[in-house]
Amino acid sequence: MGGFKEVFRQDSKYMAFFVSMVTFALAFGLYKGVLDNYLAQVVGMSEFDKGVSEFFRELPGFLLIFFLAVVYTFSAEKIYKLGAVIMVCGMVMQSVVPPVRFLVILAMFIYSLGEHIQLGMRNTLTLEYAKDGRGGIALGMQNSVHQMGMLAGYVVIFAVCFFAGKTTALFKPVFIVSSLILLLGFVFSMRMTGSSETDRAKRRFYFRRKFSKYYMIEVFYGARKQIFFTFGPYVLVLFYGADAMIISLLFAISAVCCFAASPLVGRIIDRFGYKIVMITDTLILVVVCFFYGFAHHIFPKDVAFVVCCVNYLLDSVISLAAMASNIYVKDLSDSPEETRATISTGVSVNHLISILIALFGGWIWHTLGIETLFILSAVLGLINSAYAATIKTSKSLQQN
Repeated sequence: MGGFKEVFRQDSKYMAFFVSMVTFALAFGLYKGVLDNYLAQVVGMSEFDKGVSEFFRELPGFLLIFFLAVVYTFSAEKIYKLGAVIMVCGMVMQSVVPPVRFLVILAMFIYSLGEHIQLGMRNTLTLEYAKDGRGGIALGMQNSVHQMGMLAGYVVIFAVCFFAGKTTALFKPVFIVSSLILLLGFVFSMRMTGSSETDRAKRRFYFRRKFSKYYMIEVFYGARKQIFFTFGPYVLVLFYGADAMIISLLFAISAVCCFAASPLVGRIIDRFGYKIVMITDTLILVVVCFFYGFAHHIFPKDVAFVVCCVNYLLDSVISLAAMASNIYVKDLSDSPEETRATISTGVSVNHLISILIALFGGWIWHTLGIETLFILSAVLGLINSAYAATIKTSKSLQQN
């Protein structure tokens, strides 16, 4: 508590914000911990169906900038609460609808819309509530709290599956509990009575020629990220038969690894520069993709499964290097406002390519196999490395 008091303004509603945020993160951890297995084992979604579902789940990320343009008169607190209401509606729908593809995907879309609305406000509120000069550590604390909330959700799913056994009967109850937790988070958020202004940089697209390489890097990164985010766990469920207990444990370990590795990756970027990190990151990805797509040809199936799990964790860690592109934007920008506007546009570009890759990735897996899917991811990584190699760093970084 003392640490929070040193970072956040006492006249702000930072405690209500953080309590609501960790509650929402816990609900997401429960939901995500069983979702892939629910889609595969109960709804019966194929590889292609999974791609279609991810298309609609990622679509709100692209639509967010249009939504914020419509509600530009609302305070950040009010938009945050609106996101909570939409999340509750989506999760309640997931709890009550039968396992029909269309209805399940619609529920996923509604929940994701609320989630992305909140995602767009979390940084804004954190910076608004922070004391002057404490914005960086405030954002770090926000990320840590959110990660710990999700981790708790994954651990709960692991424990429930461990004691209840490999049963699909627990999926619906998990959605119901998640709905109640989201509702509780909304109640906490109602204590946020401030009127913080939303970040104007998030209300419009901001294109400048000098950032063209950043936009292209976001295209390649969004494509390769989506392949692993969408199909990485689904390969383990559909191809290797992993149950919800194993998947939730993998997510929990991934959260711990990312929590521990984030500061290290940040120091590496500061030490070697963003260009080196952007190149190296995607070269490592080639190795990860090779084993993910071909492990079952090289090892016995049980060993191949372990190899894929390890490579999933490795991909989660190297994905942290994406923050290097933000440093690149900051290096090119003439003002903090231009940095925020450019990164906001980059997120929209990232989501646009993500929804397309999710759709076509499912078709590629279904028709050409997982080998081709992860070869595509590796090729995108190589193109990303080659493109990053053309970046010109600032004189200050070159001198360092």
